[in-house]
Amino acid sequence: MAHVLGVDSSTQSTKVEVRDLDSGRLVAAGASPHPPTSPPCSEQHPASWWDALTNAVAQAGRPDVVALSIAGQQHGMVVLDDAGEVLRPAKLWNDTESAPDADDLVARAGSQWWADTVGSVPVASFTITKLAWLRRTQPTVFTRVRAVLLPHDWLTLQLTGRRVTDRGDASGTGYWSPSDEGWCAEPLRMVDDGVSAEDWLDRLPEILPPDQALEPDGGRGLEALGLRGRPKVAPGTGDNMAAALGIGLGPGQVAISIGTSGTVYSVSSTSVRDPRGLVAGFADAAGRYLPLACTLNAGKVIDTVAGLLGVGVAELGEMALREDALDGPVMVPYFDGERTPNRPGASGVLAGLRTTSTRGEVAAAAHRGVICSLLDGLDALRDSGVDLGDDPIRLVGGGARSGAHQQLLADLSGRPVLVSDGDEHVATGAAVQAAAVATGTSPDDVAAAWGLGHGLIVEPRACDADAIRERYDALRRASEALDRD
Repeated sequence: MAHVLGVDSSTQSTKVEVRDLDSGRLVAAGASPHPPTSPPCSEQHPASWWDALTNAVAQAGRPDVVALSIAGQQHGMVVLDDAGEVLRPAKLWNDTESAPDADDLVARAGSQWWADTVGSVPVASFTITKLAWLRRTQPTVFTRVRAVLLPHDWLTLQLTGRRVTDRGDASGTGYWSPSDEGWCAEPLRMVDDGVSAEDWLDRLPEILPPDQALEPDGGRGLEALGLRGRPKVAPGTGDNMAAALGIGLGPGQVAISIGTSGTVYSVSSTSVRDPRGLVAGFADAAGRYLPLACTLNAGKVIDTVAGLLGVGVAELGEMALREDALDGPVMVPYFDGERTPNRPGASGVLAGLRTTSTRGEVAAAAHRGVICSLLDGLDALRDSGVDLGDDPIRLVGGGARSGAHQQLLADLSGRPVLVSDGDEHVATGAAVQAAAVATGTSPDDVAAAWGLGHGLIVEPRACDADAIRERYDALRRASEALDRD
């Protein structure tokens, strides 16, 4: 019986799944935490990802696999010197210290140019803004940069000795062109025009097709992980692209992920260019596109409010579901700044408190705030011309296990919600990619053979969703005056 290994190297931890090649049956799993981070400065040393990967694979029994794939948190900046050594801790996607650099880059070329050229308008999350931050704040380090990688690229380098990436993760850098399906040097020249276009491109990894496998050639290698045999290594991808594979997401279907951050995305046959900067025109990991809206605040908001109220996350959700009053408190959940809309200096706001307010009403406000923020992203996709169909919304991520998130998303969207089977959809998607390169078939065929895309259906309840969202929108607009720039 042949097996494949899927890896999810996320912000908070590394999770691995070993699955049967033919049926997709879960055989073994493991997980190991990463160092915690807290914006505005959110950094991790890449070595911590390797340690976590080693530990997670050991928990899974160091399996014999025919192929593996690594999916990683998007946007993070890993810079190497001419000896291939890491120059400094990686800046992560939720680091907002580069917000001034994002503003400067957009001002210099205009949002329409960015949308037309790279499919997205840069915000602090994007890799290009972090490069501009590095040049501005640490020029000595910047002059030593000879390679720029994304988190999943760096892990693949450790396994194979090759600097490679895929179009999905590359599309979140701010210097990948959806028109040319390759790197674009113009944005990088805006960061430093003292480096030629050729030199910039030499510093970037090779972009591999979704179905191209790598044979290990140096690096720390598979032996360091304790993997037996000589498995093929897939190109890997970004976490959102892998999650789409892991739930068998197809055109005209929409997914919402609730994890540390929140994402709303759909598969599209054409690229999306949104000059408002609300929708990122990403590529997917199967040759199509993945227009996506991302919020910085999702699961951490629920964790924070649960801590403030002295209850567990599960109890907070139960408290929220018991509350149905429309006149209770309202929360805008921008605790760590926000990306959609682009308000890096924002903070959370709780309004409408009375002497009669209850802890349950605050719990409901937190959950509704997170859901309303995600539905703003859904509206942004629709306004950008993305076909969202009328299928149930696929709910994934750690927050998908929350009954409060499931029910309130159905209630406030007015659409059924499909809570996808399984818990680790990113790792599952990476396993799908590994199986695709192992068998020479498409990820869609693997997802169908594995029976992905099924789950629990949650129907919307009768409620005045418009009134709830109108109260949220009013507070969101008023909260702009409180931004700390």
